[in-house]
Amino acid sequence: MSAHIANGRLVVWLTIFIGMMFKIMPLPSMVEHWRPDWLLMVMVYWAMALPHRYSILTAWVLGVMLDVLLGATLGIRSLALSLVIYIVVLLCQRLRNYPRWQQSLVIAGLICVYHAVIFWVQFVVVGETPFDLTMFLPAISSLFIWWWVFWILRNIRRRYKVR
Repeated sequence: MSAHIANGRLVVWLTIFIGMMFKIMPLPSMVEHWRPDWLLMVMVYWAMALPHRYSILTAWVLGVMLDVLLGATLGIRSLALSLVIYIVVLLCQRLRNYPRWQQSLVIAGLICVYHAVIFWVQFVVVGETPFDLTMFLPAISSLFIWWWVFWILRNIRRRYKVR
């Protein structure tokens, strides 16, 4: 029984690691603004599927790690990621029952909240951060990719019996 639990945790952390790698991998400048928020989508899935195990503390730690990897002001992404995951944990029962197209719209809205919080904190802390609508482009790309992310992670969860 304990091997099942450890195996499930390893699978979840592996998917989170892959989401982190997709978040920080370099892309051509032409498509950089359209990069989906891979780590956020993976965290939203696990917070919906297992809210008692992967929630705000996990999001905060991953946000600090992401700030360190991106060389950003420490704590900005951890605040934004924790806030979004808090909303997901609050609404996880509803989100599970939504059809995938409605989940995609909610995910896009949450990604907009994530980027708005990052912008707001950077504006308050750093100062002269210009407002640019391109910061919401990842919400559009994530809107279409959420179906695939959900399907892949659900199949992984079922295959490896993650509970």
